[in-house]
Amino acid sequence: MNSFMDSLGEKIMPLANKLGQNRYLSVLRDAFMLSFPLTMFGSIIVVINNLPFFSDATKGTLSSLFGNGQNATMSIMAVFVTFGIGYYLSKSYDVEGIFGGAVSFASFLLLTPFMMTLEDGTEVSGVLSLDRLGAKGMFIGMIAAFLAGEIYCRVTKKGWQIKMPDGVPPAVAKSFAALIPAILTLSVFLFINAIVTGLFNTNLHDVIYEIIQKPLVGLGSSLPATLIALFFVQFLWFFGLHGQIIVNSVMDPIWNTLMLENLDAYKAGEKLPHIITKPFMETFTVGLGGSGMTLAVILIMAFVMKKKQYRDIGRLSLAPGIFNVNEPVIFGLPIVLNATILIPWVLAPLVVTVLNYLVMAAGIVPPPTGVSVPWTVPIFFSGMLATNSILGGLLQLVDLLIVGLLWFPFLRLLDKEKESAI
Repeated sequence: MNSFMDSLGEKIMPLANKLGQNRYLSVLRDAFMLSFPLTMFGSIIVVINNLPFFSDATKGTLSSLFGNGQNATMSIMAVFVTFGIGYYLSKSYDVEGIFGGAVSFASFLLLTPFMMTLEDGTEVSGVLSLDRLGAKGMFIGMIAAFLAGEIYCRVTKKGWQIKMPDGVPPAVAKSFAALIPAILTLSVFLFINAIVTGLFNTNLHDVIYEIIQKPLVGLGSSLPATLIALFFVQFLWFFGLHGQIIVNSVMDPIWNTLMLENLDAYKAGEKLPHIITKPFMETFTVGLGGSGMTLAVILIMAFVMKKKQYRDIGRLSLAPGIFNVNEPVIFGLPIVLNATILIPWVLAPLVVTVLNYLVMAAGIVPPPTGVSVPWTVPIFFSGMLATNSILGGLLQLVDLLIVGLLWFPFLRLLDKEKESAI
């Protein structure tokens, strides 16, 4: 078994390391993290405006007074992501990041139709619809930002710049240095938009949404795709690689888009369209003690296992584990390369995720509303915040019990192995 795991690790680890160090995935991850504080603020406002014990009249009043807290943050998430992509991509090429971010965002806007369709079908020109800057514009925003960032950086690297004398203030010199690369990049996107609009009488937002975003979002919201993603998170962690970062770099654009679509439906009082979203993944997987849902494991180690070594590791891991930081138990038990516990490590998250999906699909527990809950919020509280229902917190407690039952025989086996070795 150990020789098989060693052989598998030798083949998997180089590929996973290469994926984790990929320039574009790293940039995408950092761009989403740039928007994290802002979306968190918007989520707090949504939670306050929609507390379950408020009347509809009170909710309406709060929304009219504080609704911009969400409109200016979560509803325009594509703004921050496109700027972040341009910024971090430029930094990765050792190019001035702030101008790269501004050019990427402007390139996204050049492809965005300034047209709003009213409920009666009337089209109003010169108005930017909010949904173009949110869920519906997310994928076209990412594509445009990456392309614009690449063009801007490559032109800059070729030295096509206006260089000012040494005595010119740095801010002025940098602005002139960015002038030619910015004009060339923005011109490309202006012509692309003119061609699509003039020849095909449409816009790239709708084309990308129908051809790429809708199919990908449909795939990412499915249970099989989610289980595959979770399997790779666990599998990579088993070899000591941060599976959450590697897999989320690929899946976050889809899960975040699903989150925003749920939030729009929730604000409108409509049925939530998705179960699998970013808050679902954060709250009902990571929110149970970190990757692998290890809070139950920590509790068993701290208070049930006999050997002092395991009890000490469990008790040292308890405080961070409550806030879903589980590196102490992953490397302290250890979980990494420990073939004895590979089965529960991989199986438990998959079983619990299937249960949660089915329970929410049956309407027993409401799915996450689209409110972004910090992954460090402890169990029960994070479930309530994500679903705006105490049932979400109770479901997490049921999950915790199931994970404990799945892990207990294997932890008991470890305890006996240690016992016999001594």
